[in-house]
Amino acid sequence: MTFAPDIVAAALDRVAPRLRALREQRGMSLSELAALTGVSKSTLSRLETGQRRPTLELLLPLSQVHRVPLDELVGAPPAGDPRIRLRPRLVNGRVVVPLTRHSAERHAWKIVIPARASTPEPKTHEGYEWLYVLSGRLRLVLGDQDLTLEAGEVAEFDTAEPHWFGSAGAEPVEVLSLFGAHGERAHLDGSADAGR
Repeated sequence: MTFAPDIVAAALDRVAPRLRALREQRGMSLSELAALTGVSKSTLSRLETGQRRPTLELLLPLSQVHRVPLDELVGAPPAGDPRIRLRPRLVNGRVVVPLTRHSAERHAWKIVIPARASTPEPKTHEGYEWLYVLSGRLRLVLGDQDLTLEAGEVAEFDTAEPHWFGSAGAEPVEVLSLFGAHGERAHLDGSADAGR
């Protein structure tokens, strides 16, 4: 299969608005992005206005900073394989598997927390989080509360409240986390349980 030059040109033309939208969604200035990527502010500006053609050397650091796959930046056509390749990462000793693309308004992760004694260090940030315990026991420190959640239990909270969570037992805990950056609460439809 070969691509006609006009298809390639059209795909490259769509990169500029994508780059600008990603930066604005994250509330980042060109200067901040330049500092994180090592790409000059003027080059970033020209990329976002379409005055500079994107190259792999420019797109790779932008892809990493925005945590967006390169094919999403350039609008690559689907490859035909419907399987999603999840890429687990190790974050502060926890295995984190992103279940949504980072450009989404709401984020979903599967988090595996090893069984080890940890001293809670509650933190705050903007947003709203919903946690579902898949397996194991989860210790959740939320404000003045110190809770233990079992498999199948759910917690929902405003992340402006000091919070921390980790393993509460002798085995790892697996958690599904849904996070909305602007305080969106999870709306669960209880209609499936209505007939039980």
